[in-house]
Amino acid sequence: MPDTTPRLDIPLLLPSQAQKHVTHNEALLMLDMITQLTFTSFEASDPPTAPEAGEVHVVGDPANGDWAGQAGKIARFDGNGWVFIDPQEGFVGYRMDQKRLVMHDGTNWYASPIDRIQSAVRFGLNINANATNPFSARLNSALWTALETSEGGTGSVIQVMNREGAAQDVGLVLQDGFVPRALLGLFGNDALRFAVSQDGVQFRDGLIIDGTTGVVSQPNLPRFKGVTNFDNYVAINTWETIAINTMEYNDQACFDAATNLFTAPVDGTYLFGANILYKRATSSAKSRVQLLVNGTDVMPGSFGENSAGHVNESTTTQMSCMGVLSAGDTVELQYHLRLSDGYAMADHTAFWGMKIG
Repeated sequence: MPDTTPRLDIPLLLPSQAQKHVTHNEALLMLDMITQLTFTSFEASDPPTAPEAGEVHVVGDPANGDWAGQAGKIARFDGNGWVFIDPQEGFVGYRMDQKRLVMHDGTNWYASPIDRIQSAVRFGLNINANATNPFSARLNSALWTALETSEGGTGSVIQVMNREGAAQDVGLVLQDGFVPRALLGLFGNDALRFAVSQDGVQFRDGLIIDGTTGVVSQPNLPRFKGVTNFDNYVAINTWETIAINTMEYNDQACFDAATNLFTAPVDGTYLFGANILYKRATSSAKSRVQLLVNGTDVMPGSFGENSAGHVNESTTTQMSCMGVLSAGDTVELQYHLRLSDGYAMADHTAFWGMKIG
């Protein structure tokens, strides 16, 4: 009968052995060492100066002091001295310094490979997951890459996010200091929504794609269209600002009918257009049109002239122009008559514009 177990060399009790309790206790102490391995330190070269009974360590290389000559072994302090055993393939231990499992392949220790996690209630990566966020990760970057065809995959990467029904939400919430700043997804309906917020409570939609038609809308795009509801008198050889006082739409409140000014809410490229119907006062006139920026500068490309003799309530002067504006710049529509005074006719004189870039 052998003196020890065949795999772990744990001492066995032998027939007619004296002081069997010594052998029995030695076996228990060895089992205490290798069962539920928990490493106080891992691959340190020097033993602790004041170890406590039961401490278990993986000895580093080189090994010094009381560990000299024991590099790579598992060391346990039994209260009086150190006991060493050789790790074997399949040993699994817990590193207290890294709070992770390691395993031995017969030669070296490696982080325990986990190839399958099923039905986990919570998963936290470098962070503690909770009931609200059962999957949580604290990191600076993440990568999803395709399983290539040479490895048995399709070469594609498709991430699916599924909701229960149209009344629920599915999407991405982008936060700043854990305060929501942007939404991207389907929220409460089938329209794809892109929205931003300054306070995490009130959101403004920048882009909505209708889930049925695919039509794109920009509900907060700066844009306006208005007409004048009275005949605007224009003296001869005088640039007059047209009073646009009836708005058909005025998103972002970008046009002020009290001042007849469009104000750019943000930097960008804007497109403007106008249609002015001529109404005679005394005799036929010729007309010009322009856009005035900030009350002083004519927007390049906005100046236009209709030099033919105008027909009362029939001749129109039209203009379209694109310009680059800074936030706060103002734009007004002006009309000019030569040869005679006249009017910009009510209800048929319009001014419109919108941000396009």
